[in-house]
Amino acid sequence: MDNIIDFMKKNFKSLLLVIAISVSLVAFTVSDFKSTPKNDPEKDKLLIELLTFVIERGHYDPVAIDDDLSKGIYNDYVLALDPSKRFFLQSDIDAFAVYKLKIDDQIKNKELTFFDLTYTTYVKRMEESTKFFKEILSKPIDYTVDEEIDTDYEKLPYAKNTKELKERWRKQIKLSTVSSMAEKLKLEEDKKKNDAEYVVKSFQDLEKETRESTLNSLNDYFSFIKDLDRNDWFSVYINAISSRFDPHTNYMAPDDKERFDVSMSGKFEGIGARLQKKNDFTEITELISGGPAWRGKQLEPGDIILKVAQGNEEPLDVVGMRLDNIVKKIKGPKGTEVKLTVKKVDGTISVISLIRDTVETEETYAKSSIIERNGVKYGIINLPKFYIDFENKDSRDAAKDVAIEVERLKEEGIQGIIMDVRDNGGGSLKTVVDITGLFIEQGPVVQIKSAGTKKEVLYDRDSRVQWDGPLVVLVNNFSASASEILAAAIQDYKRGVVIGSKQTYGKGTVQNVIDLNQFVRGNAVGDLGALKTTTQKFYRINGGSTQLEGVTSDIVLPDRYSHINIGERDLDNAMPWTKIDPAVYTTWNKQVNFDKAIDNSKSRLENNEHFQLIDRSAQWTKERRDASVYNLKLENFQKEQLELEEKSKEFKIISDYTNNLVFKPIKYDTALMNKDESFKEKRERWFENLSKDIYVEEALNILDDLQTKPVTKGDVNLKKKEKLVKS
Repeated sequence: MDNIIDFMKKNFKSLLLVIAISVSLVAFTVSDFKSTPKNDPEKDKLLIELLTFVIERGHYDPVAIDDDLSKGIYNDYVLALDPSKRFFLQSDIDAFAVYKLKIDDQIKNKELTFFDLTYTTYVKRMEESTKFFKEILSKPIDYTVDEEIDTDYEKLPYAKNTKELKERWRKQIKLSTVSSMAEKLKLEEDKKKNDAEYVVKSFQDLEKETRESTLNSLNDYFSFIKDLDRNDWFSVYINAISSRFDPHTNYMAPDDKERFDVSMSGKFEGIGARLQKKNDFTEITELISGGPAWRGKQLEPGDIILKVAQGNEEPLDVVGMRLDNIVKKIKGPKGTEVKLTVKKVDGTISVISLIRDTVETEETYAKSSIIERNGVKYGIINLPKFYIDFENKDSRDAAKDVAIEVERLKEEGIQGIIMDVRDNGGGSLKTVVDITGLFIEQGPVVQIKSAGTKKEVLYDRDSRVQWDGPLVVLVNNFSASASEILAAAIQDYKRGVVIGSKQTYGKGTVQNVIDLNQFVRGNAVGDLGALKTTTQKFYRINGGSTQLEGVTSDIVLPDRYSHINIGERDLDNAMPWTKIDPAVYTTWNKQVNFDKAIDNSKSRLENNEHFQLIDRSAQWTKERRDASVYNLKLENFQKEQLELEEKSKEFKIISDYTNNLVFKPIKYDTALMNKDESFKEKRERWFENLSKDIYVEEALNILDDLQTKPVTKGDVNLKKKEKLVKS
């Protein structure tokens, strides 16, 4: 969601010029370096000096390097090192706390005392922890003891002594093994049911297998840790500094920059899922359309990855592991199998097998479908990303492709369009301005503000309107950045109806990636990496920012995340919502049924039992996510898991839902589907997903109400669906 926006390139040149002139003050400090040790404190000092120098002059709203910043860096860094409080003792924290209000001074003086102290202490505690888990797993675990563990680490105090820390490790290991034991016992039970001749493994054998598996996982995890050097941990520290300016300002070490460049190419081999770290856990934030995870339909945003296994090998416990190491474990050659043990959003545990494949950029391209209902044809355009190739003007870009899809749908005789930008994390600013221009007469689309400069308004200057009929924009919590600009502009013009989650993601800032090596003359210290920093802010044409608040839907449709904070508002230290003067614009006056369509939709929602069920499911999901206490007695753990599974069955009808709509390819796609089996499979899978989509169905109801001529609504299908919900 941290997009590199084309418009920003020209505006940032003046800033780079200032830095380039000033950076000579930095350059002379490295001119006499003769060699570059792998762990070079002098390089670290230079990096801190250069990083803060660039942020202070390039960030949209840089904060002061003072005691408040120092306190924030301290808290973030210590949390990043030990999120589950399994390594540091209270005495360690007391020693660290001396520097809580001194980090700002250390930054200014290029001192590394605090970092050196935390680094050496961490390495020591990691070595001690190795002895803990090996001793704990050397003997059978007693699952008859009735005890609990609270995984709300934020409220958990640090251990007072080694004995207390070891006990914490014991309970954490038991939580992992009791989960595995429950899975193994159920698997044995299922095997016996399916094969009367099967000889069930003894409890003792299963217990031993579980301990050995957990020991192997922990050994693998700690071997990863041993592979990390001082530079890796220094990157953690320097990111604790940069991210205090805002959550999207991050330092990229050379390896991270390389991975970033690869990700920008849009093609890799893996499962097609985006991940993020939340304390000790790794959460799936997005499934890439067309990838194995998306095709498999078993993973979803919000799932927590607990273990990773290569084919039939023993699963590796990845709780607490670094994100990049987890990614390495999940990625792999096309055609190979990876098994993920995940905690689903509803609290249940599942093992999901996926065959890795090439995740192609083709599925980031715009695509469309025809929907026919009650003798009326409608069109839906799905846009996963606002893509563009800056280096090749003749290549595909989102605006050109959407314009083509609109024309193809018009040729089919459609009477309304759904623009689906759900899960669209953004992209090129130029493309969103051009796409908005397809639906409005000429006028402003978005306002942009840089630090210390006047606002700039970006216009659609083409008076032609490619589609002037009924329009619905479909969004969700994960519609971000450029998606929010499109939704906001359509909403402000009253050009179409925005429907979906209560609000979109709320990312109203722009980042630029700056290569730090360009600022050092005669660089002999090696690759310094890059800095991604926030340089500008988006504003709607009505003057309000999309930052933090996102875009509020005209019609709010409940989804499984309705009661969970997801988005910019859930990020610590997010930049605030602000407002500037509105641009001059005229609202669309050709949609006479606009208010009526919104009122009708709200009335339908009040009586729609399926949406009510989705909302109840969302409330339960929040309860499960907030739960942090687990019983470690096997019998009780199994009982709790069974209750969760039974409760989840109540909401199974949500995934079983069908809207009885028929989705057809446009003529152009029909020809391609006849020639290309892979393309055909992707389109058919998309149509299948749409046929289970209640949100698309309500979008069609709104398009009906937006028609200037009444649409016959002998909606037999609706009665059938209500019957299905009640059953």
